[in-house]
Amino acid sequence: MAKTKELSEDVRDKIVDLHKAGMGYKTIAKQLGEKVTTVGAIIRKWKKHKRTVNLPRPGTPCKISPRGVAMIMRTVRNQPRTTREDLVNDIKAAGTIVTKKTIGNTLRLEGLKSCSAHKVPLLKKAHIHVRLKFANEHLNDSDDNWVKVLWSDETKMELFGINSTRRVWRRRNAAYDPKNTIPTVKHGGGNIMLWGCFSAKGTGQLHRIKGTMDRAMYRQILGENLLPSARALKMGRGWVFQHDNDPKHTAKATKEWLKKKHIKVLEWPSQSPDLNPIENLWRELKVQVAKRQPRNLNDLEKICKEEWDKIPPEMCANLVANYKKRLTSVIPNKGFATKY
Repeated sequence: MAKTKELSEDVRDKIVDLHKAGMGYKTIAKQLGEKVTTVGAIIRKWKKHKRTVNLPRPGTPCKISPRGVAMIMRTVRNQPRTTREDLVNDIKAAGTIVTKKTIGNTLRLEGLKSCSAHKVPLLKKAHIHVRLKFANEHLNDSDDNWVKVLWSDETKMELFGINSTRRVWRRRNAAYDPKNTIPTVKHGGGNIMLWGCFSAKGTGQLHRIKGTMDRAMYRQILGENLLPSARALKMGRGWVFQHDNDPKHTAKATKEWLKKKHIKVLEWPSQSPDLNPIENLWRELKVQVAKRQPRNLNDLEKICKEEWDKIPPEMCANLVANYKKRLTSVIPNKGFATKY
């Protein structure tokens, strides 16, 4: 949006003289054919600085007027994915030609910066409602309640997964020195699926899922890993099992198996990985595994289990002790995804 033409010094002085003579803003504006807001701005500047000319200012004046900046900010506030090129075209349509660099500088001066958008689960209205309900219902639960929960989940581990994002210190012309590169293969070099669980007392058993997991396989995994983990972690009586709402988890046969084993299940809101603290452990596992650079899938499985067992119980206890913070984050965010 183009800047308006500035008034001459003679016109500004005349505005001040008429104001001194007792005229009001509207009368002065009508007599001189100027806007009331312009008259007001000139008089306020005179009252504050005892001068009507522009004050000295460093650097080149911004090509985008305050109204143009407001328009830009309004656009990116409503549509954060708006590109700099889109904003250049919007400003051009309003009468000002600027570059994308100018747009970027303007947004940074307004406290914004370009960031990668985080990927989060798709949340429908029903999901948001259930997430808010869960947070409100459990907000005042005591810490002892969460200590009794055995958290679980599945995750995929790629042979060349998180390695691809590691950084190196190198000189300018040494980008392709073998020591400064990360070998990669198509599709991540293969992957394995893992099932794991943990409580405030530490990690439970980690199980590699071979083939496609169906309802029968899931019940077998629970029988061979969940119950032994609960015993090893000394969960005691009254412990609660947490798993998400995957169809294999909520199948009638699975529910009957859990009921037969007298295992109480925590009612869980769908699409809520941010409410499951095991996600933090998966991240820690992937970081530690990447440092060891497994050579093949069997090596990957072996290293995963070794690093899973190394996760300190203190980390697990801390995740559970701070669980209330997850719930308090969901409520002000109106049920939408939160940082975890």
